[in-house]
Amino acid sequence: MVPMERMINRRLGNGGPEVAAIGLGCMGMSEFYGPADEKESIAVIHRALDLGVGFLDTADMYGRGHNEELVGRAIAGHRDEVVLATKFGIIRGDDPASREVNNSPAYIRAACDASLKRLGVDHIDLYYMHRRNPDVPVEESVGAMGELVTAGKVRHLGLSEVNADTLRKAAATHPIAALQSEYSLFTRDIEETIRPTARELGIALVAYSPISRGILSGAIASHDDLSADDYRRSAPRTQTGAMEHNLALVAEVRAIAAEAGCTPAQLALAWLLSRGDDVIPIPGTKRIRYLEENTAAADVHLTPDLLAALEKAVPAGAVQGDRYPDMTSVEL
Repeated sequence: MVPMERMINRRLGNGGPEVAAIGLGCMGMSEFYGPADEKESIAVIHRALDLGVGFLDTADMYGRGHNEELVGRAIAGHRDEVVLATKFGIIRGDDPASREVNNSPAYIRAACDASLKRLGVDHIDLYYMHRRNPDVPVEESVGAMGELVTAGKVRHLGLSEVNADTLRKAAATHPIAALQSEYSLFTRDIEETIRPTARELGIALVAYSPISRGILSGAIASHDDLSADDYRRSAPRTQTGAMEHNLALVAEVRAIAAEAGCTPAQLALAWLLSRGDDVIPIPGTKRIRYLEENTAAADVHLTPDLLAALEKAVPAGAVQGDRYPDMTSVEL
């Protein structure tokens, strides 16, 4: 399937801007998924803009600031084509596995200024709280984020990986445009209470890891397919036992994709798009061919029979293994 000539749009929450129905996650251009080439990564972003995929997602912790700098260089001269999202809140220590979550107002203000400088822009279109520190009332954090909107440094606010109660408290403090959570055929935890709450409040659901970190693409058959520094080697879903079970599910997805006339990755993205006009997947890639494959998913039409077959093949809860080795920073 060839890439569509121009991406369709969806609205980013009540009162938010229109964005590409399928955005672009930029994290892997800096780390986590093996080696990346900066020149090629910038070419991917430029090709995304050509396709109308101007909804770009980064964070200050990706590559310890490198990803924001890379995105900033890529969009120089193209700012009016981009809806730019970044995040604050996760602080990395010297130990690669070390993480601290800071949601204090003073830190939020400093983090925003630092992101603006790295990105080379005068405002951020969508500013997320990357993770929640329960020791800081969410009203206090969102109140500080709202001050950034008043100051003109930020246009819209978002939260990531929070539960329904936190989302309600945040929305009562300041309008929230988007909730970013992991959501895919393999990860459907949010469907019970979080997605309905976001929908009730008019908050868009930005789905990260919509192809389950590449597993649903069918391109990963074993650890041998992953580079030595690819963090998916330690992911619970790729460990012995879970991996075999999950790849059997992928085989079912591949068969349904063949029937639908698309790739397994396109099927996974089309399934998400079918969950509602307020769902916006942001698959990550550092290769133009995968970008084009992903964007073409917007042209995939899933019939009721195909959707029923997918539901039977991969029902909620079918996958084995947690999303992360440590799930303590995720509110469910």
